[in-house]
Amino acid sequence: MELHTLRPAPGAKKPRKRVGRGPGSGHGKTAGRGHKGQKSRSGYARRFGFEGGQMPLVRQIPKRGFVNIFRVEYQLVHLKDLEHAFEDGASVTLESLASAGLIRPRKGPVKVLADGDLSKKLNVQAHRFSKSAQAKIEAAGGSCEVVSS
Repeated sequence: MELHTLRPAPGAKKPRKRVGRGPGSGHGKTAGRGHKGQKSRSGYARRFGFEGGQMPLVRQIPKRGFVNIFRVEYQLVHLKDLEHAFEDGASVTLESLASAGLIRPRKGPVKVLADGDLSKKLNVQAHRFSKSAQAKIEAAGGSCEVVSS
């Protein structure tokens, strides 16, 4: 096999359907669009959710609840993740969390939660700490530093 002998698999490339080219082609006259109706006209473009003028389902169903547009979504980091990712005495910054793959940079503020145990002395920087996470970090001999956004 050489580069100039390569061919597509048989049946992989089909010729383009040429519609509206007379009755002998099998796709003449209405050109595969059927008879009359909105979809047979030129310029037809279906709008998402359009149901032919009937009240669309998305407008029939009532809206419920409340969405707080000022909600702050925190990136969560658990103590068990810090235990695995960092050595004893390490300084845990936002950059080091991102390089360890625990957070995504510039995706939002970081909150440390107390899921798991911590046996290492770590100096942790984050935007928020849960009370129990702060207690576990300090009990292990580490420190918690709150950084502003």
